Amino acid sequence: MRFALKTSPQHTTWSDMLAVWQSADDIELFESAWNFDHFYPIFSDSTGPCLEGWTTLAALAQATKRLRVGVMVTGIHYRHPAVLANMASALDIISNGRLELGIGAGWNEEESGAYGIELGSVKERFERFEEATQILISLLTQETTTFDGKHYQLHEARNEPKGVQQPHPPICIGGGGEKKTLRFVAQYAQHWNVPNGSPEDFTRKLAILHEHCAAVGRDPKEITTSTHIRLSEDHDYAKTAAETAAFKAAGVDLAIFYLPPPHTPAVLEPLAEAVSQVNA
Repeated sequence: MRFALKTSPQHTTWSDMLAVWQSADDIELFESAWNFDHFYPIFSDSTGPCLEGWTTLAALAQATKRLRVGVMVTGIHYRHPAVLANMASALDIISNGRLELGIGAGWNEEESGAYGIELGSVKERFERFEEATQILISLLTQETTTFDGKHYQLHEARNEPKGVQQPHPPICIGGGGEKKTLRFVAQYAQHWNVPNGSPEDFTRKLAILHEHCAAVGRDPKEITTSTHIRLSEDHDYAKTAAETAAFKAAGVDLAIFYLPPPHTPAVLEPLAEAVSQVNA
């Protein structure tokens, strides 16, 4: 099993996040680090502070040398996919080929409504998400892109320079929807993240993903699987290690440890020591 960390940029400070990422960059056990894409704090007081995800990610990429970096995951409705493709290529260059491109259909009604950003019905969200994914892949790989969709239209659009990674940065699709999300993972993604649920839930959904892969002629071994494992506020490392072992047994490839704010690098060494025993 492989290991990563996530610091949501909510109820925290830039200096605290920076300290965690720079410390994690020196701990070989952690292969990647992630933030999130929200403008309001989630699962808590939404009136609190929240740093913008892609801006902080670019800065964190510059402040680190080894960690792969990503937004887990980008709400596709917040930015036109042509704009996001340019952002992704630029960040892949800035990071010297360390970007993981996390994307999702979007779900946050509160912040979308407050900003006047159309979220739409569930059907519309998934229609838009599939179109956006197709546009992203085309702009990241092709010289020009022409696209005539229901939600997006492009005419001989360019995205230069392309990123370092070829054919494009790995695409991570987040979500557990069994009919559409897992089908999109099978068709388009190199990484699937299940943000929550039990090991038993994961095992069941993994079997469904394999069915979708068979339907489109995809080898499921090409797709990294991951889930979030939350470090408790009291920093119970033994509990975190036990939960990690259960997800490893269920077939998860990558454990992403969600660190609670306030963020401190002091949790990293004892966390790494505890979870390293999972692979012992």
